[in-house]
Amino acid sequence: MKKDLLTVVVPCYNEQESISYFYEEIIKIAEQMKNVNFEFLFVNDGSKDQTLKMIKDFSQKDKRVRYISFSRNFGKEAAMYAGLEYAKGDYVTIMDADLQDPPALLIEMYNTIINEGYDMVGTRRVTRKGEPPIRSFFARCFYKLINRMSKVEMVDGARDYRLMKRQVVDAILSLKEYNRYSKGLFSFVGFDTKWIEYENVKRVAGETKWSFWKLFLYALDGITAFSTVPLILAGIIGIVFCLISFVAIIAIIIKTLTVGDPTVGWPSLVCIIFFVSGVQLFCIGIMGQYLSKAYLETKHRPIYIIKETEES
Repeated sequence: MKKDLLTVVVPCYNEQESISYFYEEIIKIAEQMKNVNFEFLFVNDGSKDQTLKMIKDFSQKDKRVRYISFSRNFGKEAAMYAGLEYAKGDYVTIMDADLQDPPALLIEMYNTIINEGYDMVGTRRVTRKGEPPIRSFFARCFYKLINRMSKVEMVDGARDYRLMKRQVVDAILSLKEYNRYSKGLFSFVGFDTKWIEYENVKRVAGETKWSFWKLFLYALDGITAFSTVPLILAGIIGIVFCLISFVAIIAIIIKTLTVGDPTVGWPSLVCIIFFVSGVQLFCIGIMGQYLSKAYLETKHRPIYIIKETEES
């Protein structure tokens, strides 16, 4: 009986401190899943340390290890997309090299798909232990906000770590957009999905590459990629301020005709100008975000550029 092939896609960016631990752990899981053939596809996202050298060492001693190395850092979204494109497996999973995605869950995920008929099994954290409280607070706020604004459901605490059938992978690859927000794309394609919950796990070594500012920009990408509500909001704000201005003009005219004491005082006028100007710039900024996304899409630039693979 032919065994299923399972591809483990591992995006890597400066992971020399943790990648050896990851390789040891995933090998243990592969040995336990004797009814499945494995391939380990590492995607080197322009690392500046010894990450690529270590991956090459794995590849030389283990024929199941393949790798893709980018010409520069294109970001995790590009690395995941490249991994899905080059994955050969009947089933594909995406895992971080820092062991925050517990490899042991892969056994349960595979059994769930095989025995329960799901197309995809995702993982979500039920706790955020070890994270700065301010980051956890804004993360929860983001998921509440985007689920109100978008028709595509985003699961709070969802990770990129999930196991997918080939049909799901092909559906995701059919979405060729340059500005990618994979958590939304995984939900957008649909399919029957089961969620496995687990408590947050700290990095085995090294430091996270995601600063608060990078996460904030990533959240903006998610909102603009899956909702046009901010554009509608900008229009509503504009209408409201026009109405307020109209009412204020009528009130001033009536007061001038009845009392003869027109509103005076440049400080209040300056404050109003600054406030209204700020609102205008805010609305223009929202439209600029959408315009910039459209601009990048029309360029048709590649999502990533490969410098070398294990075959070259």
